Amino acid sequence: MLSNQEQVKYSRQIMLDKIGEQGQLALRNAKVLILGVGGLGNPASLYLAAAGVGTLYLADGDCIELSNLPRQILFSESNINENKADVAAEKLQQQFPDVTIEAIDEMIDAELCEYYLPQVDLVLDCSDNIQTRYLINQACVQHKVPLIVGAATGFDGQQLTIDPRDDSSACYHCLFPASEKAPANNCQTIGIIGPVLAMIAGMQSLQAIKLLTGNKVQLNQLNLLDGLANQWQQFNMKKQKSCVVCGTSDKTING
Repeated sequence: MLSNQEQVKYSRQIMLDKIGEQGQLALRNAKVLILGVGGLGNPASLYLAAAGVGTLYLADGDCIELSNLPRQILFSESNINENKADVAAEKLQQQFPDVTIEAIDEMIDAELCEYYLPQVDLVLDCSDNIQTRYLINQACVQHKVPLIVGAATGFDGQQLTIDPRDDSSACYHCLFPASEKAPANNCQTIGIIGPVLAMIAGMQSLQAIKLLTGNKVQLNQLNLLDGLANQWQQFNMKKQKSCVVCGTSDKTING
């Protein structure tokens, strides 16, 4: 049961028919891995901790730079040269003492995937590296762990939800096969504006909360944000039978 303090703290969420007390309990019992604690991982971790997600694992091997500060809102100039995951975990723990937060201060690899994925209920991919995206996508498919992908460059963003527990769910490799030219641009190559990251991270957080509370989430739908035009577009996609990650083929790709 929720404590009296929790009932007051999360009262605005609990009064929602689609969440209620059972949904809030589900959030408290949930464990989420956030991969990348940069422009997307900062607001996403804040929103999930504030919503009452019980355990957050924050993974990032990068250190904070001055150029990160306009969009990575947990950090300040005094944190420059410190590890992103360590600083984010410390600040979130201070603000949300009831949440268990663990920092993974290194880049995710296959070994870390094997250790953490069996422990978590879902993963948020907030990374900006295409090889990391392929790695976590393959690992989530293998372990049947839902994956919520976010990406943003310039004034544009995209979000995709993958649920390997659903046999009809396409994966990231279905959308961007490794054998083809996958999108490699990131904020270091073409720039980024902070609020676009906040909007995509908000969408990732919303999808996570819906999944964790048993609400319907749109699968096989790529959501694209055009920040200049103030427009969202949705594109339907299908699971590819020939996909070497989630299809019927026995082949696998290297992470």
